[in-house]
Amino acid sequence: MPSSTPTSVILYVSDVQASTGFYRTILGSDPVATYVGFAVFALCDTVTLGLQATDLIEPKAEAHVGGTELLFSDADRATVDRLYGEWTARNIPIALHPTELPFGYT
Repeated sequence: MPSSTPTSVILYVSDVQASTGFYRTILGSDPVATYVGFAVFALCDTVTLGLQATDLIEPKAEAHVGGTELLFSDADRATVDRLYGEWTARNIPIALHPTELPFGYT
């Protein structure tokens, strides 16, 4: 067991303002704090999501390849379907249509 529990996830983004708008829509809330090149959303009482401008990171961030998923593990089937409908209506790209996978409906 770790001696400390992570409390934040920070995503490096090219446009903090656009990313803030996106997460404002997805999360249904405003950031709890904003700074030049950085915005913070509360995901719950103990976990935050930070959006950091890649070009303002010191030391410079290394180039990376990969992806990120934002997981709503408490969402039931009806919520998954509702959010999928709301987000696709807003033209938010979603890579996978709602489907049943070995670990559940996603």
